[in-house]
Amino acid sequence: MSLEIIKQNPFQSMIDRFNIAADILNLDESIRQKLQKPEKQIVVNFSITLDNGTTKNFEGYRVIHNTALGPSKGGIRYDTAVNLDEVKALAAWMTWKSAVTGIPFGGAKGGIICDPRTHSKTELEKITRAYTKALADIFGPEKDVPAPDMGTGPDEMGWLMDEFSLVHGKTIHAVVTGKHLHSGGSLGRVEATGKGVSIITLLALQKLKLRPARSTVAIQGFGNVGLHSALFLYEKGLKVVAVSDVSEAFYNPDGLNIPELILYYNLNNKSIKGYPNSVAIKHEELLLLEVDVLIPAAKEDVITQQNANDIKAKIIVEGANGPVASDADQILHQNNVLVVPDILANAGGVTVSYFEWLQNSLLESWRIHQINKRLEDILEKGFETVFRIADKYNVTPRIAAYIIALQKVADTQSVKEVALKEPKFKQN
Repeated sequence: MSLEIIKQNPFQSMIDRFNIAADILNLDESIRQKLQKPEKQIVVNFSITLDNGTTKNFEGYRVIHNTALGPSKGGIRYDTAVNLDEVKALAAWMTWKSAVTGIPFGGAKGGIICDPRTHSKTELEKITRAYTKALADIFGPEKDVPAPDMGTGPDEMGWLMDEFSLVHGKTIHAVVTGKHLHSGGSLGRVEATGKGVSIITLLALQKLKLRPARSTVAIQGFGNVGLHSALFLYEKGLKVVAVSDVSEAFYNPDGLNIPELILYYNLNNKSIKGYPNSVAIKHEELLLLEVDVLIPAAKEDVITQQNANDIKAKIIVEGANGPVASDADQILHQNNVLVVPDILANAGGVTVSYFEWLQNSLLESWRIHQINKRLEDILEKGFETVFRIADKYNVTPRIAAYIIALQKVADTQSVKEVALKEPKFKQN
């Protein structure tokens, strides 16, 4: 296997950055090895009866990376490309994301190998319930709390909560976040990741003394994160000059009318394909546009050593998890591109998920202004801490974020391990 292939493995990218931060911290070898590997990796197989009467088998995963800081937390994705290495990387990123923002959760991730677009609502419900049943001993408000991810949403989370509640004989709202409001969901959860990305983008512009009203942005991906990032930044006066989804990429140097584009997208079966008032460009061209801010909000490893030198954006704000491969880090740093890492940039989702979990646990319902204010406070504090540590150690914001996260998790892990080694009862 060539080095190139290994480098594109998202888990390897995570390990590369982890090791740099661990070396700086002079992390104890046993703790280092423990934090590199997940606590649990579960593979489940289950069958459902399709609408046409045939039986189909599915494979699903749940990886619990670490629970030192609290119950593990992380999304479930439905996608044909789901694989164990990807889920392991995403689970680890969730650990670091919670640690950087100071949220009392560990990291987990799950996935089912399937194409949700080819299944009916009834089939998706059966898939979700079968997966939940298979993992009923793993999930739990104090153990492991799932959330939506690529290919899943409030419907799937509602089915998961209902199935988990059926298995345990009582309604347990706090087992999952990202639910519909009527199922115990939180205000602000749907747009939370995109809102967080926009908050972080404005802080990064401020850092480089760039005025929002004079700044341009290109956004790769027009799913939940990309769409809401585009809308919030448009409302703050930024000129969104390019967006893309799987079907097409568009560019308009005068700026796109984002509310109009969202309306078109919703009326066009959740696709921007064929949108007028713009010029179609190649997907890979969007990443290389001369803009102030580039927000890759689609998938992993879209910026690698192959195209990193051609990036012209001043700032990259990682809306997706792992969009910049580790082999591109040094190139972007040398070219003075400010990269705000995923574990800080897209932490709005896990932050408001935490708020939903808290509201469910406390039997409360918070107002939207409370949620938005708390979200801003947490992300601003995280941003300031990351840049302070970056200056202290003379490292990139990404490595600074890893230093903060590793230190916090390692310290807590060490305390727990000392407690485990202590005898329970002292001998007389």
